[in-house]
Amino acid sequence: MCRNIKMLFNFDPPVTDAEVRNASLQFVRKISGYNKPSKTNEEAFQTAVDEISAASMKLLTSLETHAPVRNREEEASKARARSANRFRSEPAPSSPPL
Repeated sequence: MCRNIKMLFNFDPPVTDAEVRNASLQFVRKISGYNKPSKTNEEAFQTAVDEISAASMKLLTSLETHAPVRNREEEASKARARSANRFRSEPAPSSPPL
C-alpha cells in the first residue's frame, strides 16, 4: 500500500474532488512506475487517473457506517505521531576501540 494515499471515508467535512484526484494520481503513479509519464503515455495515464477518481468517488458516496465521524486534525496529529515514532533516530551503536 502506498503510504501517501490517505483514508478518505467518514470525515467531516466530507472528502473533496481534489483529495480523491490526488489519491488516484498517487495510485496510478505507484502501479505504473511513472512519476510523470512520457508524452506517448500521458493520455493513458490521465485517463487512468480520471477513471480511478470517478470510481473512488462513487465508492465513497455509496459507503455507509455507524462509526462516529473522524476529525481531520486529530487523524493528522495521530499520523504525525506514528511517523515520528517510526522514524525517530536512535544513536548508532559505538564500535569497540581498535
